[in-house]
Amino acid sequence: MTMYEEIAAILHPTPDPENFPEEARSEIWADIAEARERTAFNLEAAWDAHGDDAEPLLSALAGARRRREEAEADIRRLVAYGREFTRPRPYKLADLANAAGMSISGVRTAYDHEEVAAVQHATGLKPREWRATSPDDPTEDGSTA
Repeated sequence: MTMYEEIAAILHPTPDPENFPEEARSEIWADIAEARERTAFNLEAAWDAHGDDAEPLLSALAGARRRREEAEADIRRLVAYGREFTRPRPYKLADLANAAGMSISGVRTAYDHEEVAAVQHATGLKPREWRATSPDDPTEDGSTA
């Protein structure tokens, strides 16, 4: 097994067969094999084309980090949606915290005006009256922070 194939196997592990009905296993395993082949091919092609700038393990780690950051951004926008856009009332902090794997205080501070604006842009919905302040909002004396 090459380093590319080893990394692909780590990124696309085969699940425990007992978690899937027997009739679905061959299709699932075929999908995993295809994903592994594609990943190994892409890692090798990038290494061949870019050398040290696309070292396979470091490239795979950077890709995993990018996916994590994208997932965290998704969570922030979804929490903003659940707190600022749902009617007739926002989702409970405890329910969102449980679903997101966060603390209640983490949910409370997970999003800001940027995420609310992104949800508004994506959905066309109007948020409920915003409670937090933006750094651009004027202070009581009229200046900005």
